[in-house]
Amino acid sequence: MRNGFRAHGIRIRRLRLHADGRPYDVDFRLGDVPRPLSVIAGAFGTGKTTILEFVDYCLGAADHPRHPEIMPRVRAATLEVELSGTPHLIQRPVGEPSAHAYVSQGRLDDPGTATPQRRQLRPAGDPASLSSLLLSHCKLEGVRLRDGHEGAATDTDPLSFRDLMWLCFLPHDRLDSRDLLFENVPMKQLKLRQVVDVVFDVHDDRAIELGRRIRTLEPQLAAAEERQRTEASIVAELAPGEVADLEETAHAAKTELADAAQAVAALDGRARADTTFAEDLRERHHAASGAAHHASGLLRDRETQAARMTSLRATYADDVAKLVMLTEAGALFPPLRLDVCPSCLNPAVPGERRCATCQADLDADGLGPPDVSGELRAARSRLAELTRYLDRLEAEIPRLRAAAERAQEAESRAAADLDAATAHAVTPYLAQRDTLARRREEAAATLQRAEDGLRLRHGLRERATGVESLRAQLAGLREEAGAPDRVAAAESRAAVIAEISGRYRDILREWRYPRADDARVADDLTPWARGKAYPAASSGGRTLIALAWQLALFETAWESRSSHPGFLLLDSPQKNLGPKEVDRLYRHLERWLAGAGAGAQVIVTDTAPPATADSDVVVRFSRRVDRPPYALIDDETD
Repeated sequence: MRNGFRAHGIRIRRLRLHADGRPYDVDFRLGDVPRPLSVIAGAFGTGKTTILEFVDYCLGAADHPRHPEIMPRVRAATLEVELSGTPHLIQRPVGEPSAHAYVSQGRLDDPGTATPQRRQLRPAGDPASLSSLLLSHCKLEGVRLRDGHEGAATDTDPLSFRDLMWLCFLPHDRLDSRDLLFENVPMKQLKLRQVVDVVFDVHDDRAIELGRRIRTLEPQLAAAEERQRTEASIVAELAPGEVADLEETAHAAKTELADAAQAVAALDGRARADTTFAEDLRERHHAASGAAHHASGLLRDRETQAARMTSLRATYADDVAKLVMLTEAGALFPPLRLDVCPSCLNPAVPGERRCATCQADLDADGLGPPDVSGELRAARSRLAELTRYLDRLEAEIPRLRAAAERAQEAESRAAADLDAATAHAVTPYLAQRDTLARRREEAAATLQRAEDGLRLRHGLRERATGVESLRAQLAGLREEAGAPDRVAAAESRAAVIAEISGRYRDILREWRYPRADDARVADDLTPWARGKAYPAASSGGRTLIALAWQLALFETAWESRSSHPGFLLLDSPQKNLGPKEVDRLYRHLERWLAGAGAGAQVIVTDTAPPATADSDVVVRFSRRVDRPPYALIDDETD
């Protein structure tokens, strides 16, 4: 087995949760390289597990954490990773689970000019999927897994990066579980065994698999080369310039924009300083403008009232005329007399107020004209008041109109005096400002052209990098498929299981697990200890067994330069353990990462890591307002 650093694989660099107004960051770097061991410390409920779950989400998980402090604030998550040594950004929206991710080369603080590529999550086997991209950096793109039991002639499914995450992420709910190998879901358990076989390159049908992967990559490479040629011809036709020249042009344009902005600010300052002598004129013009506005408003108010009162006076005059006519009608016509009973139509007896037949009321007094004298007096009084008020308004309006005209003339004179006084001081600045404005427009246009050219060049470079990556993968597969001693040189599955079993036993011995000498990993990957399969152990024992089993797989895969991505996420490994066991775990991680595991990456969440791990703590959440950071969402302290 060979160890040491390798270029392929995935490393976690930074996580950023984007919220309105600010980001929430977690940095897993030491300088500008990923830390070997990163510890996220803090009290319960501060977001430690949330960080790992968002890392998993950016790597293609179906959903993200939905805690109350997350959903109203966070709108997107971006993971900065190294893919085969090159920094990339993977971003997914937060809210409704998205079916796509956006991937581009760059860093969080320097995203570059490359246009992010839209990568779908499903189907995982699609060459344009996020899974295919990630698997290509683990040398596993195009691998397929059997649907049925081993050795059965059944259909196959493409390997998904989500399957590979079983070897990269040990969540806290699997630590002391009796379902570590997904025994409750037989198909998932079978797939886990196949994933391990694929990672260690000891799966059955290996020659068939190599041929299938070669046949899959060949058309992909041809299509990628055709796209590269097409894009290269387009770029050549547009002739945007070389990258170095474009970067120099963009830098010069940014400098010119900054210089122009400073020059405009300085020019405005000088203009204000040179026109302070006209302050009195400005104040006079301001006062005259206010007086003119007030006079115009007062005139407009009186004219509006006069128009309304004239209409109202006409209405009252019409009412008075109608009431006078009604009064005169009562004087001209006699009251009505009833000769016949309106009820029974029998002749009425003269002088009688009731009908002799039906006793109906024959009083005709109510049939005459009504008495409207009171209403007539009130209407005449209101009409007289309106007439007097309207006369006052009509007498006041000419005076207000003259005052408004005088105020407007005074405002015009003040404006003319201010213009005349400041024209000689302001005019030179206007010409200089126009010149600076043209400089800014030209610099902005130059910067836009340079950035467009850089995007074209970077896109072409990324296309070429992708083609070279496909060529290298295809060449490696062809070499492996054509090697005459490949089968003899490859380690058998039994040898791999034996090595994993030995590492598992060594780890338990190091942690002083009782009767660790007979610990082993069975052919079906089930860990045994003290003569029994792991479900028979206590909760603390199952935690140690799960950690030792996961680390044995990870460490053996790394040291054998297998297709493991090269990182491991451990969520709350202190679960059910005492301080001594936790301390031994950290000492083991630090010793292995400094030796045979150099270049690998482990990220751990822990409520209270031992003091020996203080230098590996990347963030420590206090859950106390007086001791920041409070939590991952550090301004949510309720």
